[in-house]
Amino acid sequence: MKKIFPALALGLTTVLSAPVHAEDKKAAPIHVRGSIITYAGSTLKVKTREGEAVDVALADDWKVASVANVKVTDIKPGDFVGIASLPKADGGDGALEVLIFPPAMKGTGEGSYGWDLKPESSMTNATVADAVKGVDGQTVTVTYHGKEKKIAIPDGTPVVTIAAATKDDLIPGAVVFITAEKAATGPIAHQVVVGKNGVVPPM
Repeated sequence: MKKIFPALALGLTTVLSAPVHAEDKKAAPIHVRGSIITYAGSTLKVKTREGEAVDVALADDWKVASVANVKVTDIKPGDFVGIASLPKADGGDGALEVLIFPPAMKGTGEGSYGWDLKPESSMTNATVADAVKGVDGQTVTVTYHGKEKKIAIPDGTPVVTIAAATKDDLIPGAVVFITAEKAATGPIAHQVVVGKNGVVPPM
């Protein structure tokens, strides 16, 4: 397994990375969430979560990965994580999902920025400073670029890590999370995260 992570790190560096600044030449990546209708050649037809059928072109350098379930108690100081969260009514943030990055992907998209999982959600890619178990789930303190943020992780929050996948896993009905660039002809994917073994990409 250790051998797959450097390759994934090279191919999946923008899976959970910050938007590109306006002054940069490349447009910010877009995300396609849904289930596979068909996969043929260099095209993935996806039924999005909004119910639309979209043809996603696969770039020459595209990579595929999956996710595997881990436990919230596996989160430890020093881990690099990506946490999608929403503001809580009583203050602070509550996690929607947590991705524990493999060590080879430490530093991927570091920062905290808007995310399109749900309205008002954000994504924080940061290093865990400490993790405290409480009565109602767990709270982690994460640090990024000299800043600190506390995020509550309620019981039942999906917690996953990156795992291996192949093109053979791109079967009809499989749930996918795709990072793509916007083009006049439609989305062009560089990374595809596909659900397998009953685990779906929660991001």
